[in-house]
Amino acid sequence: MSDVEYDVAILGSGPAGYVGGIRAAQLKLKACVIEKDKPGGVCLNIGCIPSKAIIHEAEGFAALARMEELGIKVERSGLDYSRVLGKSRDAAETMARGVSYLLKKNNVPLIPGTGKITGRGEISLSDGKKIRAKNILIATGSSPKQIPGFEFDGETVISSDGAVLLAKLPKRILILGGGAIGCEFAHILSSFGVEVILVEMLDHLLPLEDAETVAVLERSFKKRGITVLTGTKALEMKKGKGSAAVTLEERGGKKRVEEVDKVLVVVGRGSNTAGIGLETVGIKTDRGFIPVGDYYQTSVAGIYAAGDVVASPLLAHVASKEAEIAVEHMAGHPTIPRIDPDSIPGAVYTEPQVASFGVNEERAKREGIAYAKALFPYRGAGKSVAIGKSEGHVKLVYDPKTHEILGAHIVGAEATELIHELLLAKQSELLPEDIATMIHAHPTLSEAVMETARTAEGWVIHV
Repeated sequence: MSDVEYDVAILGSGPAGYVGGIRAAQLKLKACVIEKDKPGGVCLNIGCIPSKAIIHEAEGFAALARMEELGIKVERSGLDYSRVLGKSRDAAETMARGVSYLLKKNNVPLIPGTGKITGRGEISLSDGKKIRAKNILIATGSSPKQIPGFEFDGETVISSDGAVLLAKLPKRILILGGGAIGCEFAHILSSFGVEVILVEMLDHLLPLEDAETVAVLERSFKKRGITVLTGTKALEMKKGKGSAAVTLEERGGKKRVEEVDKVLVVVGRGSNTAGIGLETVGIKTDRGFIPVGDYYQTSVAGIYAAGDVVASPLLAHVASKEAEIAVEHMAGHPTIPRIDPDSIPGAVYTEPQVASFGVNEERAKREGIAYAKALFPYRGAGKSVAIGKSEGHVKLVYDPKTHEILGAHIVGAEATELIHELLLAKQSELLPEDIATMIHAHPTLSEAVMETARTAEGWVIHV
């Protein structure tokens, strides 16, 4: 006989798990969340939150150079990076406590322990207890992927987890993977004076982003002294005492060897689906992901999955929304069927920032989508010049006949905030002319969004 009865039991307390638990409680479902580690999952503990805390400190440190332009002498040699780590851990712990508080406030028990599905509607805990629930939501997240020959050792070869928890900076580091995580750590480490070599196998950094937009980031990185090697793969690594020699093959077959103190491997993440009992109930994975229906239900009635265990963008905000849809479906509450991939905003916290949603030029050409584009440079917005951040642009991709917004791509200061005006316009079925004719405060960076819309309408003012 079970110890407890719930309407929904959730495996994992990350952005999918805890949000799913709270939303379930709001819909009058009796819910519990099971967590083997700290509440908040990867995002709050060793991902989104602590990394952004480190980025904040990195940008503050880099800003000291601007003080010298004002004639202020700044001594920067006394940096104690362990204090940066301390601040990031404080932020993570504060957020973890916040998750615990929110679950408690909503009467959702946070049950410590490792859970495993041992039958339909049954989860067995590591302490022997069993939990029975009408529904189960799998939200166990993901872990860093390893590549042969470059396995993590926690010292010379580290994952994104290890990079977040660094207490001492290396002098020279090679980053394998030019996706969002690789670019963000290149930004962080370079800002603190580390010599960075950033390697990406594909043709440009942030391979899923608009190439014209990413080119601005690549130029900025190179100007800062970051070595950017695209179209390049790592062949082998030889470890020394506290160092590594990595052989790289560049485009065209040219080889080079880089001697570094550390190698950061960030080539993606794999779903945490092993050892949670999927085979017990007959759920099979596809490339490591759990197949789901329109409302994130699995092939087994009463079992749902959301977040990084599902084949959708591995983003915290996606995980949260998927969990909301899943529990709303459980409750019989009106909800949307599955997330539209073109409505998902992407955000990369580099300098300059990169943000986007929807169709980019490469995809439009590949899929035969008719499109037009409008681009406005940041330097045309007075605020960007005033704050010394005029690098970047706002780019709009739209239907040449109807002017329907298909996608947007921003590179520049506060891009991760600005993207939402354009996304809201798309979601609300507004057209560029609606943005173009709306008064925007001056001086603001959002004027660049307005001017991009005016470019699409053929009456741009400030360029």
